[in-house]
Amino acid sequence: MYLSHIATLDRDAARLPDDIRRGLRFLAGTDINSLPAGRVDIDGDRMFALIQDYDTVPKAEKRPESHARYIDIQYVARGREAIGYAPLSGDNPVEENFFDSRDVQFFASVADESDLILGTGAYAVFYPTDIHRPGCIAGLPEKVRKVVVKILA
Repeated sequence: MYLSHIATLDRDAARLPDDIRRGLRFLAGTDINSLPAGRVDIDGDRMFALIQDYDTVPKAEKRPESHARYIDIQYVARGREAIGYAPLSGDNPVEENFFDSRDVQFFASVADESDLILGTGAYAVFYPTDIHRPGCIAGLPEKVRKVVVKILA
């Protein structure tokens, strides 16, 4: 997992893998607020962006998840949310596994989960070795515009 802000991309870029940099440059160079919700292809199924609009909800209403084939860059274009995070290790019981059809598995519970708070311009990179629980309230419920850039790992 990597957490930063799009304003520091020039400083951070040298430390990031090429595909992550490419995804972040898409975010930095695109007027996200003018795009409709939905999928935007960057490089076909190898890299694409999902534009999402939603209201944050209590953490208990969201399920922790992980992916096998894709890295997520979760970028908050507008608003503020909490994202639960834990390394994919230990005995976290899997509740549902959709790796074959949707590249996601959901966990019934997660040990040692930490909360990341992302405001406008912040992003987190989640690898297939990470569990994350996005879309949670960070203080009060809030409308969020988020972009999830999916990068084939």
